[in-house]
Amino acid sequence: MTDANTRLRAVVAVPLPEELCRLIEELEPRLDVIRDHELYRPMRGPADWTGDPAVTRTPDQQQRFDAMVDSADVLFGIPDVDPDALARTVAANPSLRWVMTTAAGGGAQVKAAGLSREALARIVFTTSAGVHGSSLAEFAVFGVLAGAKNLPRLLDDQHDRRWPGRWQMRQLDELTVLIVGLGGIGTECARRFSALGATVWGTTRSGRPVDGVDRLVPIDELAQAAASVDAIVVTLPGTEQTHHLVGAEVLGAIKPGGILASVGRGSVVDEQALIAALDEGRISFAALDVFEVEPLPVDSPLWNDPRVLVSPHTAALDSREEERIARRFAADATRFLDGRPMKSVVDTVEFY
Repeated sequence: MTDANTRLRAVVAVPLPEELCRLIEELEPRLDVIRDHELYRPMRGPADWTGDPAVTRTPDQQQRFDAMVDSADVLFGIPDVDPDALARTVAANPSLRWVMTTAAGGGAQVKAAGLSREALARIVFTTSAGVHGSSLAEFAVFGVLAGAKNLPRLLDDQHDRRWPGRWQMRQLDELTVLIVGLGGIGTECARRFSALGATVWGTTRSGRPVDGVDRLVPIDELAQAAASVDAIVVTLPGTEQTHHLVGAEVLGAIKPGGILASVGRGSVVDEQALIAALDEGRISFAALDVFEVEPLPVDSPLWNDPRVLVSPHTAALDSREEERIARRFAADATRFLDGRPMKSVVDTVEFY
């Protein structure tokens, strides 16, 4: 635990509205929140942490920005959300002790900075993981519902002004939903699917029970579990261990007519295997908010497949995201100052 009089110089390294800078100061008065709104690129929309790339700093402004971030004990955000800028300031500032990334998957940005083991041991890195859980869980429910109610067929009939004979839709309380990853997002997914009556399974490494989850599945039994469920919701971060985890083996095992929703990182799902599963009818509908390459290449078959819902990595975005992340930062600052465990600390071996 630090001394009660200890103060931290917290530099805001990405655009953050002034009222939220003040909120952080109110929530944790031991922080000196340093910011200069003249030096940030203007946001183009909510939570646009990189700012408008068309706006560039003058040499004097860049020098002032670098000096500001290099003076930090802690950073709110990776400077300009640029791994190279993170590497530069880590090398320039031996006093830096903690960096909070504004992205839930900020571990990938830390990895891309190529920091030394000494730097990774010296600095605590945290992410906003869990802050987006509610909105992403809603998209996952929306995606599974769209598949269960056969949204493509409804849209096709409406487009052609066709009134077919009545046909049966699937009901959520008849489905078994497998959530791949029971972290912050997965836990929120489990809560919502369980409340709607679905049978919920979830993959686990720890084996700890999770509210709303009827069966825990060891991650190495993912393919076997896929053969017994109706829908798969992917919430995992992108790491070397999760790359293409949902691939040909898993998608080849799922019962024909399965539904897929992906809200974690695009690299977890092998898109070529997904396309094959769609062609084979094993996947009847896929709701995807994340992709292996973003923006999704214009020649990707996923664009034109009526059984695929393409969301441009926007399901997490809402008007309260900036405030939620600011509150997370302030709460973690209190934990940091009091010597208590912080939330969503990056594993600097697997970088998630």
